[in-house]
Amino acid sequence: MFRFNDPTYLYLLLIVPFIVILYIYSNYRRKKNIKTFGDPDLVKILMPDVSAFRPFVKFLLLLSAFIATVFLIARPQFGTKQETITRRGIEVIIALDISNSMMAQDVTPNRLARAKQLVSRLVDEFENDKVGLVIFAGDAFVQLPITSDYISAKMFLETINPSLIATQGTAIGKAIDVSMRSFTPQENVGRAIVLITDGENHEGGALEAAKRAVEAGVQIFVLGIGSPEGSPIPIAGTNDYMRDRDGNVVVTQLNEQMCQEIAMAGNGAYIRVDNSNSAQRALSNEVNRLAKADIETKVFTDFNEQFPAIAWITLVLLILDVLIMNRKNPIFKNIKLFH
Repeated sequence: MFRFNDPTYLYLLLIVPFIVILYIYSNYRRKKNIKTFGDPDLVKILMPDVSAFRPFVKFLLLLSAFIATVFLIARPQFGTKQETITRRGIEVIIALDISNSMMAQDVTPNRLARAKQLVSRLVDEFENDKVGLVIFAGDAFVQLPITSDYISAKMFLETINPSLIATQGTAIGKAIDVSMRSFTPQENVGRAIVLITDGENHEGGALEAAKRAVEAGVQIFVLGIGSPEGSPIPIAGTNDYMRDRDGNVVVTQLNEQMCQEIAMAGNGAYIRVDNSNSAQRALSNEVNRLAKADIETKVFTDFNEQFPAIAWITLVLLILDVLIMNRKNPIFKNIKLFH
């Protein structure tokens, strides 16, 4: 496994494009000044020892040395030893509804974006826990297998949108079944499914799936997102809304009763998500009540510093820069390498 121990220093690489632009501009100014001095071809004849290529080579060497130095101070490391360590935590599968109705804007900025914000904040609170991500609409599949890599979890979360599943609907029962298969086989660990949905177009089978989850020792917490009054579904890139076959604007409503029934069958709790932070606090409190158990996780524990190799590369680049002169070396006048 490769990593940087101090990755913050990599932001210095943002300077590189400006250095290149500055170099190009300085060359432009130099050529412009030569033209004001006289004919460029005549000036070239009058200055036979001046190389047009060597300064460019020296620039590339110095730029490469700068980049290597940035990598050097960021401390590149290779993982050499993987160990299984034990931490006390829980396992949580997030089952997220990504049907078109989740684009309704009765919560800010819309139901799906609000749900993603909530999940991201929940992941931020995890320490020794494991999290997985299941997405569903008319079908359900695992977006992220259960893991302790919270950075990857948040990256996968950002990529979620309704286009990932073509089949529309709200297959909550299937989402619960897929989530159940996503837990690790480890025993005696607190497990929960956090189901985030508006519950509309529910396809049945959810209550039975929730009861099977309870029998397997899994609690289900349902987060109902949206409003019972409903909201139209905007069409991306337009100012219009989705319409039915008769041309009427479709209004999607939160099926709060169904959400409550699933939570009850899943021996969990129902939480209404609005524009406040109350749902976040309520969910955190419920998750924190789960029994924590020893969870085994494989991690890299030994890392070898790679800075000596990069330091040598930097040193060689700087030595080459010193050895290469801006002017042509009289000893090698007949050699075309650096002309």
